[in-house]
Amino acid sequence: MAPHESVVTRTLKRLFDSTKGLLGFLPYRRSSPMSRNRRELLAGIALAGVLLAGCLDEGDASGDDGDPDEPTPSSGTPAVGNPNVDEPTLSAVVADNTAFALDLHRELVDYEPGENLFVSPYSISVALAMTWAGARGETADEMAETLRFAVDQDDLHPAFAALQAELGERGADDEEEDQPFEFNDANALWGLDEYPYRESFLETTDEHYGAGLRTLDFAADPEAARQEINEWIETETEERIDELLPENSVDEDTRLVLTNAIYFLATWAKTFSEDATEDRPFTALDGSTADVPLMSQSERFPYAEVDGHQVIELPYVGEEVGMVVILPAAGEFETVEQELDGERLAELFDALDDREGRIELPRFEFESGVDLSETLAGMGMPTAFEEGAADFSGMADPEAAGEGLFIGGVYHDAFVAVDEEGTEAAAATGVVMQPDSAPLDPFEMTVDRPFLFAIRDRPTDAILFLGRVVDAPAAQG
Repeated sequence: MAPHESVVTRTLKRLFDSTKGLLGFLPYRRSSPMSRNRRELLAGIALAGVLLAGCLDEGDASGDDGDPDEPTPSSGTPAVGNPNVDEPTLSAVVADNTAFALDLHRELVDYEPGENLFVSPYSISVALAMTWAGARGETADEMAETLRFAVDQDDLHPAFAALQAELGERGADDEEEDQPFEFNDANALWGLDEYPYRESFLETTDEHYGAGLRTLDFAADPEAARQEINEWIETETEERIDELLPENSVDEDTRLVLTNAIYFLATWAKTFSEDATEDRPFTALDGSTADVPLMSQSERFPYAEVDGHQVIELPYVGEEVGMVVILPAAGEFETVEQELDGERLAELFDALDDREGRIELPRFEFESGVDLSETLAGMGMPTAFEEGAADFSGMADPEAAGEGLFIGGVYHDAFVAVDEEGTEAAAATGVVMQPDSAPLDPFEMTVDRPFLFAIRDRPTDAILFLGRVVDAPAAQG
């Protein structure tokens, strides 16, 4: 560990490594090779979007004394790290993010145990952290437990700001154009003009995430709004993801969309020679065998053998970020994968030590797509998805709006490609909020004047009897 590294750097490396380290568990499935003619040699993009629509709710905004106010314009500024974030808090937030990454991985594996999987837990965490800023009561408690947000709101958002600020500095001193490293992180809110968003919520998302509010008219033209958001995402991701929000994901009931876009461009610090790549057999989890291109090189890398399992770290240019690959002993993959937690992962990281050796790694490229709604609900936050039960009153004033908010769907797509030059990864997350049915105000009906009445067959609406009463006293028998 370099003595000059800040706590942000050290903890951030673990966050990156825990996410990238999951690649070591993925059975390989070959798809089309990476294009060598792109402006970016290698790129990684992760996005997260949160869509909120109105649902009528009589709950108040307890826990938030902010008043609804005019929406703030988009700041367009990146998040700024809070110098008051202390080491224990930041370390706890990063450790919790790692735990969530592993929790989510295990849950998703259960759905398709024989398939490749790649997600961006960091991107999902950032988007849902912004969403959590507006959650209250049981909804907030369940989200915090599921997402592993162990610190309170006052500490979590500044910690994420500190992480994002330092991430933005990655590769800033790299002047070797043939070996790029770039990391960009952008957030934005998309909402209705004159909607009663909580000023405290808008200030939190702007101050700590740089997510200023941009107004759209979802009711008049939801398709145009969807396209505008997608175009912003496409621009922020260097055209790598052009349609995060699918058709019909935004409608006239949409109230707010929270988006996070991450762009990651990196080459290996020690690139592989294409001449050394050879087709070699690879045995999949189901026991089938097929030839795949195995890259290889003999170099000095951080490496360890722990309980018969092999672990290696392949640093990217600048050596501030690396990919950790974990190769369980033969026949023990599923056991290792299911038992891997944050503590065990930290042990593997600590065991790494520079050693000379040879690494052979598949060149791979594949895409994963999954609906996270049931997964997140099953992990412990069902209330956020329940009509009439979810409480996002810290996001907007339900009394002024005449409605509340709940999550209607969470969608995630991710792409990864690894070749001799480095890594390209892309991911997209959309959290869609749908409107609840409207609970009506209590009514009063005093039948003190002439009226009509009917007796009907409810299944068919057939009118069986029809009558009128214009003189109730005469109708007293």
